[in-house]
Amino acid sequence: MAAHTPTVGLTVGFDLDMTLIDSRPGIKAAYQELSARTGTVIDADLAVSRLGPPLEQEIRQWFPEERVAEIAELYRALYPEYAIAASPALPGARAAIDAVHAAGGRAIVVTAKYEPNAKLHLEHLGLGVDALFGSLWAERKAEALRTHHAPVYVGDHTGDVVGAHTAGALSVAVATGPCDATELRNAGAEVVLADLTEFPSWLERYVAEGADGGDGAAT
Repeated sequence: MAAHTPTVGLTVGFDLDMTLIDSRPGIKAAYQELSARTGTVIDADLAVSRLGPPLEQEIRQWFPEERVAEIAELYRALYPEYAIAASPALPGARAAIDAVHAAGGRAIVVTAKYEPNAKLHLEHLGLGVDALFGSLWAERKAEALRTHHAPVYVGDHTGDVVGAHTAGALSVAVATGPCDATELRNAGAEVVLADLTEFPSWLERYVAEGADGGDGAAT
């Protein structure tokens, strides 16, 4: 992935599903194929309405515990064929990454998704991030954020707010996933944006104000 010379301290972390990409069409197709392969009824529309937590959490809704590891492995194997091409970038995703690079910073992706499949999404869409970390959810996202000294983490779920705060980072939330703006703000997000199209102007203010971005909140 492309490397950029960062401004000291400016690393911005992004979640993937429903923050940078609309993975609902692809994940729905993957669940439908999983249902066909296993003969188990899965409400794919319901499953994609609650994206964010690790895959195994959703698999447990449809399969007994003793089959969770096996079914998760099958799902991940099906995923590249059924989910990648069907999942577009969300509005503003590319511009948000470009804005970080234009500010001299680094953009990293920290996601609960299986890392090889997350990488396929980024490559398919040409989203040139500087680093990718998969299989990290909620407070565990702080591992990657701390390693890269990221002062900002952008996500769409209350679990992303937890990850940001565990790392001591500013939580910038976008209301493009399963959690609405009120839920994100109630979870403690310092900044709530409608979507990533609002991110470049917020980042410009954040940098100009010397990393005091909380006042740039929007609903």
